[in-house]
Amino acid sequence: MESYKARQFNLSNLKGISDETLEMHFKLYEGYVKETNKLNEKISEFLKDGKVDQDEFAEYSELNRRLGFEYNGMVLHEYYFDNLQTGGGTGDPNQTSAFRKSAEQSFGSYDIWKAEFVGVGKMRGVGWAICYQNPTNGALSNHWITLHETGNIAGFTPVLVMDVWEHAYILDYKPADRPKYIEAFFSNIDWKVLEQRLQHQKAQPIAA
Repeated sequence: MESYKARQFNLSNLKGISDETLEMHFKLYEGYVKETNKLNEKISEFLKDGKVDQDEFAEYSELNRRLGFEYNGMVLHEYYFDNLQTGGGTGDPNQTSAFRKSAEQSFGSYDIWKAEFVGVGKMRGVGWAICYQNPTNGALSNHWITLHETGNIAGFTPVLVMDVWEHAYILDYKPADRPKYIEAFFSNIDWKVLEQRLQHQKAQPIAA
């Protein structure tokens, strides 16, 4: 099985998120890549004869369960770093952007979408706030992802991914100051990347 390679992200000088935090975050991401490769190698060993022996099935099962955590940790961090803009962004998207239009079509207004996304990000516990697009009707919806692998919506496309584990901001903000980190996150979003992730079709309201 081909190994994954940790990507290099050209991120620096973000607004409210220090380069020290980014460096620590990159190292953590590299750990997920390493563990994903290690687990895939171990799982491949079990399958080298085309079957899994019954007396090894418990260990095989646990490796696969762990793979979901490590693999999703790797992928979600790549989404997260990709939707940040070196040097900081513009804040909210411009009035004519495809993302703003999709948010308005799905929620009634961009401000309502943002209020819900921020609210999801402020939920107690560690995890992720993710805005997904439903590929069947173009609608956006916001979801809380516990750990990395629990709560992802099958078949939906991640459009905006925000890491709200404490490692994403602990060097810059106290744990109770997560709202300040979320504000900083929004000031660094690369809306062009979100435009590329969107499937350009008219979104149907999520209540429809």
